[in-house]
Amino acid sequence: MEPEILPDLASRIDPAHCAMLIIDMQKDFCTPGFKAEGAGRDLSMAQDAVTRIARLLEGAREAGALVVHVGFGTEPDHGSDSGPWLAQRRRATASAEDLCLTGTEGAEFVEELAPRPGELTVRKRRYSAFTGTDLDLLLRARRIRSIICCGVSTNACVETTARAGFELDYYVIVPPDACGSWDRELHEGTLRNINHRFGLTPGIDEVLTIWDGRTTSEEAAQ
Repeated sequence: MEPEILPDLASRIDPAHCAMLIIDMQKDFCTPGFKAEGAGRDLSMAQDAVTRIARLLEGAREAGALVVHVGFGTEPDHGSDSGPWLAQRRRATASAEDLCLTGTEGAEFVEELAPRPGELTVRKRRYSAFTGTDLDLLLRARRIRSIICCGVSTNACVETTARAGFELDYYVIVPPDACGSWDRELHEGTLRNINHRFGLTPGIDEVLTIWDGRTTSEEAAQ
């Protein structure tokens, strides 16, 4: 028997079963003077994303969608590194092997997107928010069917989380203007691939218009 399909964006981002995952919007990745910039990373897209994600976050809060703040963390003295992980980190462009060290200011979320009481926080050690975390359990406990993935970097942690979520049978939404990378070509290529194989890529305005319309309809029915 063919399974039920949520056929369009509006049905997939219904706040009753949709979660917004804010991925790695931390000082080391997004803020001048911290480690990513020190490694030579262009922060312009990440900084632009802060303001845009804040708009989407406000909309998610008002609509009643679940909000999950996902943060990367590295343990001191390679306590969370494996050989393959560290080898590849050392080859990465404009990066550092000690990003977001546990307990440092660089691991903190940027102030504009700081978690509020009642919102979930998940800490990860790899690119995907699902690898080695309880994110899947937390989402399923709340009957979540769709995830909106945003944050940095589009072609690394956002992409890996989106792919993993799809493989776990979540509907995936990745708004291009709510993501950022240090490399625009990688950003754009990733979004084309996600739209082709893994999910939908609507802009923030399209998502907010649907949520605003849903809120108005619910208020009118009361």
